[in-house]
Amino acid sequence: MTHEDLWMGIVNLARWKKVSCSGLARLSGLDSTTFNKSKRVNRDGSPHWPSTYTIARVLNATGITLAQFATFVPNGCARNQRRRS
Repeated sequence: MTHEDLWMGIVNLARWKKVSCSGLARLSGLDSTTFNKSKRVNRDGSPHWPSTYTIARVLNATGITLAQFATFVPNGCARNQRRRS
């Protein structure tokens, strides 16, 4: 999973909930700018990954599980799970 994949998962979840990314942030009790494109990259140009706290807030607000969230992530782990021997 890449940085872009994870952020696209958030975008896809917002679309599924029929809200904007800022609407999803507000629904989750976060600042409305949390998911702005400008906040996806740090000042030094390195990728800014959403924290586990942020993801947990989104999951709780939308009532979905982490496994369900993975279905919104392109190339997500739910699609690429391998059976363990």
